[in-house]
Amino acid sequence: MLPNTRLKLTALETSMHRRALIVLTLVLPAVLAGQSPPTPELPNAVMLQFIRFADIFGSRLVAAFDSIPAARYDYRPTPSQQTIGYVAQHLENANYSLCERLGVLKHPRTPKDSLSDTVKAQWPKDTLVARLEASLRFCDTAMERLGKLESPAVASTLLAFETDLAEHYSQISNYMRLLGMVPPSALPQRTRVAIALPAAALSPYVGVYELASGLELDVTLQHGALHIRSSIGSAAVQLWPESNNDFFAKDVDAQVTFVRDASGAVSGLVLHQYGRDRPARKRRS
Repeated sequence: MLPNTRLKLTALETSMHRRALIVLTLVLPAVLAGQSPPTPELPNAVMLQFIRFADIFGSRLVAAFDSIPAARYDYRPTPSQQTIGYVAQHLENANYSLCERLGVLKHPRTPKDSLSDTVKAQWPKDTLVARLEASLRFCDTAMERLGKLESPAVASTLLAFETDLAEHYSQISNYMRLLGMVPPSALPQRTRVAIALPAAALSPYVGVYELASGLELDVTLQHGALHIRSSIGSAAVQLWPESNNDFFAKDVDAQVTFVRDASGAVSGLVLHQYGRDRPARKRRS
């Protein structure tokens, strides 16, 4: 991206960025107990931060490309810059190239992959968005298989990958503003309406939920309201009910659904954020 296309973030974008950084409990590892195939080792606290920011910027990029009309995929601010379609296919290729360096996982190449960038840039919007999403899922899997982050070379590759996501999100956000559109990170959260539930209806949800080895969510009942806090350190955040089982946070764009077993007892929760649904099993009340 050329320097002359960089625009200053609005106050709203800056505010929402700050909120994303206090994601606390609400951005988690993708490796959860009970999922298959099993990973050789669960991520440590350092690795969780890379998983967290890949979720943030990956989901924003997909949302940005998905919101731009197909008719504008040939748009570029100046003749020397890349079109929106070109950026989309470039990101897909960069994701595979970088994430293959994280381990033994390899992306199987097809004849379409060997086409020139200018040809791929002309693919339909739906194709470009779907392929971008697939490349991000590939990177998710590669990161999940890393376990503990101990290699300087792997750390360098992760920094390159996530810096690339952030820089291209900045680029496509600028394009959107030049087209009169609002980037995903600057959009207000969807309005949600809280309902009133008695303490008796909330108390079954109190407990500790395991998201991954060494990472738990502690759900408590304080002054007639549910609060959630992660074991890796953060302030408790209130959960507001919008149904008997569905709750939302106001400080961050995240929702929690509590699930029950066949007997009706609360057995876990699912965290919804950045396009992900993360299950956690209830360990104790």
